Formats: sequence, C-alpha cells, structure tokens
Amino acid sequence: METRELGEGATKDSNEARRRRFPRRSVLTLAGLFGAAAPFGIFGAARALTGSAGGSLPYVSGRLPICRAAAGGEALQGPPHQLKLAWNANAACTVAAPVAKERGIFAKHNLDVEFVNFGGTTDQLLEAIATGKADAGLGLALRWLKPLEQGFDVRITTGIHGGCIRLLGSKAAKIDSLESLRGKSIGISDQAGPAKNFFSIFFAKRGIDPAQEVEWRQYPANLLALAVDKGEVQALAEIDPLPYLWLKDGKLNEIATNLTGEFADRTCCLLAIRGSLVRSEVPVAAAMTRSILEAAERVADDPADAAAVYSSYGGRGSVEDLAAMYRTHTHHNHPVGATLKKQLVLYTDELKAVHVIKKSTDSARFAERIYVDVLS
Repeated sequence: METRELGEGATKDSNEARRRRFPRRSVLTLAGLFGAAAPFGIFGAARALTGSAGGSLPYVSGRLPICRAAAGGEALQGPPHQLKLAWNANAACTVAAPVAKERGIFAKHNLDVEFVNFGGTTDQLLEAIATGKADAGLGLALRWLKPLEQGFDVRITTGIHGGCIRLLGSKAAKIDSLESLRGKSIGISDQAGPAKNFFSIFFAKRGIDPAQEVEWRQYPANLLALAVDKGEVQALAEIDPLPYLWLKDGKLNEIATNLTGEFADRTCCLLAIRGSLVRSEVPVAAAMTRSILEAAERVADDPADAAAVYSSYGGRGSVEDLAAMYRTHTHHNHPVGATLKKQLVLYTDELKAVHVIKKSTDSARFAERIYVDVLS
C-alpha cells in the first residue's frame, strides 16, 4: 500500500435489482458482429438483438477478465513501467485501483503503480495529472467535466462503473419522494460536487427547479447525517460509502440514486490519463486502462474480496457492509468508445441545462476532445 503526498491538498494514506448488466464484453461482441460501419452502430445492434430500444443484453458471467476481450495489444516489454495514480481513498467508488494493485493486476500488465491519495480540489487533481505530478487519476464524471472544460491536458480513457451517488430523505420530516423536497433543504459536502450536480439534473428533468425550489447547504461529509438529525436539512446527497452506511440506521429513506430511471446504464466514475503520456506511450496508457477494467470486473464478480481490499486501505464500514454496497453498484458497466462519448455528451448537455457548463460549449466536440480510445 505504498503511497506518497502530492501538493498541499494531498493527504497520506493510512437494489441487486438495480444492477444493470450490459458489459463491455457484449459491446465488443456486437461490434464484431455488425462492424464499425453499421448504420445504427452498437446501440442499433443491441436493439436488434433485444427487440426493444430499452432492452438489455443478458448478463454473461465475468470469469474471463475484461482485458482479454478489450485488449488487442501485446504485454508491455522490459522492466515494469512506473506510474503514479491519483485517487481518493475516502471514495468507495475508486476501489478498482487498490484491487488492481493488491491482486496483481497492475503487475500482470507490467505496471509498477504508486498511489497518490489526493485530498485537494478536483482542479488541483487534474492540474497535477496534466503537469506530470501524477500520470493518471480516478474520479467522478459530474465533478470532472466542468474543470475539464477549462482545457486541462488530461484524457478520459474509460468509464468504470455507476451507482455510488445517493439522495436520502428524513423519515422524521416525511421526506419520501422528490415532490416532498420542494421548499426543503438538502445537505451536501461540495457545492460543485457530483452529488449536487447529479441531483440538480435529476430535479430539473422532473420539473423541480434545483436553484429555486430546493436549498443546498454545505457541511463536512461526515456531518451530513447529523445535520438531518438536527433538522437543519431534510435530506442529504453524497457519494458512497457514507450514505449507504447511514441507511442502516433506519432514520432515512433512499429517494433516488444515480442509477434511477433513465440513468440506469450511465457510468459515474472515470479513469483519466495525462495527455502527454497518451500521445507518447499509447501502450502504457492502454495497459493502465486494461488494468482498471479488469479490476472493475473483479469487483463485480467478487464484491466481498473488493470490500476486504478497500477496508485494508482505511475504507469506512465493515467488510460485510462494503460488499453489500458494491453489489448495488454496476462494476460490470464500464463503457468505452462511442458508448462513453455518448454519455459524456449527455452529461454535458444536462450540465448546461442546470448552468454548470457554459451554454456555448459544443457538447459533441467537447466529448471528442476529452476522450481518447487507447484500446483500439
């Protein structure tokens, strides 16, 4: 568990029903069957096989790691390639990184990865990657897109999973639906964070003005449930593991997650790599991407093992609780290529609608600029 500090913001290391199965394996199979030039692309092929626009392919057990399907390149040659990976050990959604390290996946891909536990702002994190203080990083799409709009030389290479953002309402205040939150206050840990951004989009799509009809109050993340208990806010929105663990107390209702409704197949967490590394050493960038994809598959296939790994890095919650939490995420859903670009376009359009991304930003061009396919 070797780590190091990075900049002044760094710190030192110390339901299944919602789970949608449309793995990368299936996307690759479709691409092979229908070809890159198919008039409706992968989405059209999926509709043809399932018989409906909203259908999903049957889940195929992930016993063969994703990298074997996605990886066309050969293993890196020579001594292990040394890379620095920035992550936040407090965010359970970044579990693919320690799984890749502790279960030998990085080593299998001839990578020697040093972790940088980054506790600063997202802007600082992306600047650190862009300037070579770190080579790659893990984070949430709805926190990264705004600073990426500013032009950091960082490229997204894959989605990792979905399902780690939750909106919880106070049972005592009878908050059990979106409508019950009109005129109420919601506790958040970051005014520019993924929880506020996602649920602002979610409210707006359902006719509730997120700027006028709800109030967002900021607290330290670990005090959000206390703020609900004291009646200072009537709900909270936060990323796992905290909200999942708070649900066990029985005082809160789960109103929605970032897998609810039309968001069921969206990714929320991303891997991004330094632009100069992508341009000069594509095989190294591809090895990092394949490692994270394979680790994500392992999280999905063995959440108990993933929970044990994350717990050893100081993750909050018992191994049993963390494993149950990981079963509610979609670690088999890690889009790349046209699928991921489409999601980035959707997120950008949605963030424009809630006044986070500039109206003048061309969403399609933006997605083309910030995403790169290192696996083809």
